[in-house]
Amino acid sequence: MSQQTPLAPSRPFGAVLTAMVTPFTDDGDLDLATAAKVAAYLIDHGHDGVVVSGTTGESPTTTDAEKLDVLTAVLEAVGDRAWVVAGVGTNDTRHSIEMARAAERAGAHGALVVTPYYSKPPQEGIVAHYLAVADAIGLPVIAYDIPGRTGVPISRDSLLRIAERERIVAVKDAKGDLFEALDVMANSDLAYYSGADELNLAHLTQGGAGVISVCGHVCGDQLRRMVDAVDASDLAGAVAAHREMLPTIKGVMQVTQGVLMAKAGLQLLGVMSNRTVRMPLVPATEDQVAQLAVVLGR
Repeated sequence: MSQQTPLAPSRPFGAVLTAMVTPFTDDGDLDLATAAKVAAYLIDHGHDGVVVSGTTGESPTTTDAEKLDVLTAVLEAVGDRAWVVAGVGTNDTRHSIEMARAAERAGAHGALVVTPYYSKPPQEGIVAHYLAVADAIGLPVIAYDIPGRTGVPISRDSLLRIAERERIVAVKDAKGDLFEALDVMANSDLAYYSGADELNLAHLTQGGAGVISVCGHVCGDQLRRMVDAVDASDLAGAVAAHREMLPTIKGVMQVTQGVLMAKAGLQLLGVMSNRTVRMPLVPATEDQVAQLAVVLGR
């Protein structure tokens, strides 16, 4: 499942992944059969792997047991042909370690660990958090840098410090500082995965490993074409593929919350029967779905 190219010599989880939604029944219960169906659909459409129980997977409103149930269902569905990374991060280091160990026992191929949110720890605390989780498990770890949600970034120096741990192999970058990303890549072995769909191509062309997308729910094949074009040194083709996705990126990420539109998109494509989310999220409106339907040709 691993891939290497001269531009991105390290791809510990392949190049195209999506932060997968967590399907629910109409009544809001976990829908494991549809979770398996969504995972298979993504892998059949350009993906090397999926991340389960990230923010797009509604991790704040699913229980620990539900997260493990989703992980197990996805591993059974696609784990023999794709990377399955478990979102295990919380704002409590001990809880994150417990979740990471449980994910490892369940068979996850990697762990996505987000910077502790809301408590806004200092950089020393952020470093200590990542090192503690990484040292507690044998899985490769992706550090998730998303200051818009956590309230604090992982600083350049902190990224270089955690990169010294062998098991911390990658960054999911939703900070949007391309120059810092370039600097960190030039001074460490961290593989960078774009966590902002509008910056996917920019990350790839400066040595990023790949993408962990939200829009990938509905444009996986286009993401694959873009990555393949970059790998083939076909910049014009990569730009064309990226521009082709512009309406989708706007439709999924700029109308309302991304998870709402990702679920709406999967419903429009017939992969999911509903777009149920758990409060405090609310489903995409009929008007919002109609806008997305135009984008997707539905």
